[in-house]
Amino acid sequence: MLNQIKILVQVVESGSFSKAGQVLNMAPSSVSRSIDNLEHTLQSTLFRRSTRSVSLTEEGEYFYQQSTKILSDANKLIAEMKGDRAEPQGVLRISVFESFGNLVLAPILPRFLAQYPKVTVEIDLDNNLVDLHSENIDVAIRIGTPQDSNLKARRLMPNLTSLVATPEYLASHTAIEQPEDIQSHNCLLISHGRKRHYFYCSNGEETRRVPVSGNLVSKGGSPLLSAALSNSGVLLLSTWMVQPYLQSQQLIEILPDWVTSSSEHGSGEIFAIYKGMEYPKPHIRAWLDFLVAELSNMRPPQ
Repeated sequence: MLNQIKILVQVVESGSFSKAGQVLNMAPSSVSRSIDNLEHTLQSTLFRRSTRSVSLTEEGEYFYQQSTKILSDANKLIAEMKGDRAEPQGVLRISVFESFGNLVLAPILPRFLAQYPKVTVEIDLDNNLVDLHSENIDVAIRIGTPQDSNLKARRLMPNLTSLVATPEYLASHTAIEQPEDIQSHNCLLISHGRKRHYFYCSNGEETRRVPVSGNLVSKGGSPLLSAALSNSGVLLLSTWMVQPYLQSQQLIEILPDWVTSSSEHGSGEIFAIYKGMEYPKPHIRAWLDFLVAELSNMRPPQ
């Protein structure tokens, strides 16, 4: 019955038999048959079925809530029995936004794989948010904590931002001495799905909101960074992304006495998001611990 309970929980989290089947690597008919058998054993109807969706009955909702506790206890018991003997192994599926995946994860992945040779990593560079319940993803790396209370998050690092441009661009355009001066410059902008873009500049208790515009908008930072390095404009981007170019002086920090971000509430922090299991599988736990240790060594430029 424990396997049937796992299938039921996945159906609820995925929202359909077919999506649950994709995650579990089962045919939808097999998922449906398992639920039918479970309902027959319990003598209860757990789901309301229609051609478009499935939803829990009142009895199904109660059984689902108790089932998550059963699975948590079972995983806890298995972890206790195995202790530290369980060697990380299996397929680790990671979703990460494109720039962070290329610039931060790609260089450290070989060290993780060398440390855990029985783990295979599948990495998906995707700037769109993924649903960990319906997609076959173990860990997603995103800016900000999840809204879904069924997901857990581990903080990796602050997402500090830097306002930069090349020395050549700054030499050929009007000086930027105050936040308002940015308005007269071409700004290379991250897309937020909003019609109007602002930079928020703070210096102690003083905060200024500066409307900005530019001729290049992108969901990912890589095209903007390339444009900035080609003297195309002013760029506000994560410090971990521009740090090598600040150190080589290909880019110069603008308004260094001000903290600038594209959000009124700051640039946020970067988290590893995973399903809310109390005891993650060994290879997931190993990856989370490895990330925290590696990224804690990253420092902003001096």
